Amino acid sequence: MAAEEAASGAPEGAGAQETLSNLLHEGRRFAPPAALAEAANVRADAYQASAADRLGFWAEQARRLHWDREWDQVLDWSGAPFARWFVGGRLNVAYNCVDRHVESGHGDQVALHFEGEPGDRRSVTYAELQREVCRAANALTELGVRAGDRVAIYMPMIPEAVVAMLACARIGAPHSVVFAAFSPGALRSRIDDAQAKVLITADGYHRRGSVVALKPNADEAVQAEGGAQSIEHVLVVRRSGQEVPWTTGRDVWWHEVTERQPDQHKAESFDSEHPLFILYTSGTTGKPKGILHTTGGYLTQVSYTHSAVFDLKPDSDVFWCTADIGWVTGHSYIVYGPLSNRATEVLYEGTPDTPNQGRFWENVDRYGVTILYTAPTAIRTFMKWGTEVPARYDLSSLRVLGSVGEPINPEAWMWYRENIGRGRCPIVDTWWQTETGGIMISPLPGVTSTKPGSAMRPLPGISAEVVDVDGNPVPNGAGGLLVLDQPWPSMLRGIWGDEERYRQTYWARFADQGYYFAGDGAKKDEDGDIWLLGRVDDIMLVSGHNISTTEVESALVSHPAVAEAAVVGAVDETTGQRIVAFVILRGGNEEVATLAEELKAHVAREIGPIAKPRQIQVVPELPKTRSGKIMRRLLKDVAEDRALGDTTTLTDASVMELISSKLPHATD
Repeated sequence: MAAEEAASGAPEGAGAQETLSNLLHEGRRFAPPAALAEAANVRADAYQASAADRLGFWAEQARRLHWDREWDQVLDWSGAPFARWFVGGRLNVAYNCVDRHVESGHGDQVALHFEGEPGDRRSVTYAELQREVCRAANALTELGVRAGDRVAIYMPMIPEAVVAMLACARIGAPHSVVFAAFSPGALRSRIDDAQAKVLITADGYHRRGSVVALKPNADEAVQAEGGAQSIEHVLVVRRSGQEVPWTTGRDVWWHEVTERQPDQHKAESFDSEHPLFILYTSGTTGKPKGILHTTGGYLTQVSYTHSAVFDLKPDSDVFWCTADIGWVTGHSYIVYGPLSNRATEVLYEGTPDTPNQGRFWENVDRYGVTILYTAPTAIRTFMKWGTEVPARYDLSSLRVLGSVGEPINPEAWMWYRENIGRGRCPIVDTWWQTETGGIMISPLPGVTSTKPGSAMRPLPGISAEVVDVDGNPVPNGAGGLLVLDQPWPSMLRGIWGDEERYRQTYWARFADQGYYFAGDGAKKDEDGDIWLLGRVDDIMLVSGHNISTTEVESALVSHPAVAEAAVVGAVDETTGQRIVAFVILRGGNEEVATLAEELKAHVAREIGPIAKPRQIQVVPELPKTRSGKIMRRLLKDVAEDRALGDTTTLTDASVMELISSKLPHATD
């Protein structure tokens, strides 16, 4: 589970997690395709090699990059929990992602195939990308940005967003990307915390057939009384062509300032621990945490994991990660990981259902996508739309499928394999977080015999464990808390400006053992493979039994009538909590009077009577943020008959009105 939105930190209620239900069983196995296994980038012996010499293994991966000066020490952990990787080494991230590919004769290779929602398209080669990044770096320098200055980026999914990030990296200015759907207040708080000097934004963008204005939100953020006083210039990309408010002297058109710049810029090398970016988590309460990532260790791990997990062949593959650059998945597996590996990739501005429900598959077909990396939320939405939609398209180019963002239900995993991969493609179900920077737990497509719904085991070079509340490793077949017990190259280097919060949030729970607590529950099956159970604050305590919302949701989705499910625990005077489920039906299924009882019985058979939902409500949609995260706290508000909390981050707030009006409040 990668954090499309980052983890909210170690929950205080995790002490109730004495055991997790031993309920996930999966007998299906899928071996790697023989041809893929034979030519795989990473072989099975990588596990042994990394275990024998972990630091030597990471040094070998770092040498996949270009260093202007090699390091003196691979890891300095003397200041734990603050790590220093590749101490003394110097490199430039943008040079590694762009220039070295041009210099090696690959300037004509397409780096980005951009597909706009209205259907406008352009392809950007590595040579063109190099020129654009150089112009943007020169433009930022003209605007007074120097190494160490922070730059806020508030942009849609367009090539200029990638160029802006790389230009910042090129001149050593840490960027803070803010998701384009965030409010002016959210943008302002992030600018203020980072003390950003320049804001890069756009006039607007396309979404669901409409033009969404972005510049007015940016203006509100920087013009609010007492807010965002650090911003000296607002750099505006013309995307939508709409008229926008303008502040002379502060606002600058991107095209005007970049077009007058030379298309050459000498990339300066920076220390391996030089800050690369700050990415803010968006917890439901409290001040957002500015997760700090630095240069050498981060690029080493995202570059290696992108190559290893997706088996990327730069001369033949077309990679598409469907995330937004506003989340860490976009940073690591749209920008820095793929481009460091000379990938050709798709960058898509729109939604999966505009102008039709086949939009994703049109893109796969058009660009010959070979590797697709998307979220379980999207997969379950595709399930709801029916198999006939992807069946209309040629998906024969696909060879590896990835999943990211949350635990994937086994039935969604199987649907993805059969209907998108057509039974041919290995699925890499990845777990990681904003804080980890890169993928930590995942199958290797040429090595692992996968199980539907399991992330399997830590990658070579990564050490993770499932422990009980006292920090003791649990035996196979038991559940507990997921921890990381050894430092890793792309780990966060702290919370911007708040060292103590970093210690308390991630390291205090298991301070004696020195474990990083990921905040997620997990189970080791009888083979020792890892199943992610979601946030430990998504564990329900029902009559003294710990029940994972993920397990109940998986059971519901395994019923042929159910496309998607969200489960919450509501306060109950008798049992502590009662299980309330909200389900979306698959296409062609209708709500009937007996369906709720049928689904309850199905869960009881799949898991046990203790996990049977007390209430089940069929709903047309679930409340989701723009990143696809299901807002379970709002469902819990409905289940407990409370006034709804903040709904401003939802894609469609009216969904909650429909859910509230339908849920019967009497319990059976």
